[in-house]
Amino acid sequence: MCRIINFLLALLSRFLFAVHGVVTVWRVVAVKGEPLYWLLLMGVALLGVEMAVTIKCTRNAEWKWFSPMVFLYLSTVIPSIWFLELSLLQYKLPVNISSGPELEELLAHIPISADILQLDPENWAAGLEQTMLIVLVLGRWLMPKGDMSRDQLSQLLMVYVGLGADILDIFDTFKEPEVKTNRAVIIMGLTLFSWALMQFPLVLTQTSPPKAHLQPCLSQPISPQRGLSQGGSVAVVEGLPGAHPSCYRPCCSSEVWSLLLTVGLQDGPFLVYRLYLMIRENVLNQLMIFFTCKNILVVLLEFYRIFVVQCEQQGEACLGGLESRLSTTTVHDWGLTLRDASYQPRSTPKPSYKLYQLLCLLTCSSDGETLNS
Repeated sequence: MCRIINFLLALLSRFLFAVHGVVTVWRVVAVKGEPLYWLLLMGVALLGVEMAVTIKCTRNAEWKWFSPMVFLYLSTVIPSIWFLELSLLQYKLPVNISSGPELEELLAHIPISADILQLDPENWAAGLEQTMLIVLVLGRWLMPKGDMSRDQLSQLLMVYVGLGADILDIFDTFKEPEVKTNRAVIIMGLTLFSWALMQFPLVLTQTSPPKAHLQPCLSQPISPQRGLSQGGSVAVVEGLPGAHPSCYRPCCSSEVWSLLLTVGLQDGPFLVYRLYLMIRENVLNQLMIFFTCKNILVVLLEFYRIFVVQCEQQGEACLGGLESRLSTTTVHDWGLTLRDASYQPRSTPKPSYKLYQLLCLLTCSSDGETLNS
């Protein structure tokens, strides 16, 4: 039953991507007047093959760190948006002026409302760009979770919504009077737009493994009245030889990788782009200043978060080294020796009295032998 549900969800999410990809490519064909642009559908055409391979080769109908489905969808949509934006820059003309007879004959077989055809080209481009990000979020929500929990999926969807809103801000810079006809600035903005969308095929959930807590072997002091003399000693020696647990820790957690990707793919390049527009192109207005300050603040907060997470990870590494040294405990008193009292870390600090009870039994037996003698 679970596999059937995963199959239906995988089919529905890919159908959603395919429909939006077909509409986007159709718009490019209508603007350019060349049926050759239908080849842009190659990406969404491979979604069926990708779905079969994914269901056959994965346990939960979804890959763990990378989503080929989202990548194939973006390989169709991103070039289409490039063509639409460059056409707006070059021509600013209605759709039917550049349409040839072959295109008109081809589009005549597609039932499309006349009101839709008469939409402004700029509104068409903006609508497709906005719905693209909505489709990305809905598609990620509908597709099988894979190895992610519901908490991780909800966190990832919220991250996608925030990323999409920030990415759409880049198109507002194209409407500034100082740069709306500057081809270099438009191409630079489209490049950053494409670069930022590469975050969506990656699945980096910001989770970390549960932390182990040290717990004392003896939760209460052993008094001389219970049988141990004042000269008694408790010695903790190094554990059994083995690999240090911190040797297998990754250099960065998934949260750090996610933050680094966000800085490198979006916030950092967007900050440089906006600073260039303000300094070189003299684009100075309230929105530009606000978004530039927001980018600066976000980058600083992300680096601060990376620093905090790395410090916590180093603390856990030191804790792991201490755990390895507490793997064997030896207690000496009156010639009695208790060996191999293993230390067992737990996810939550719960006091253990087993060793204490064992010591009490030993001391009681020693008291009994003394009284008998």
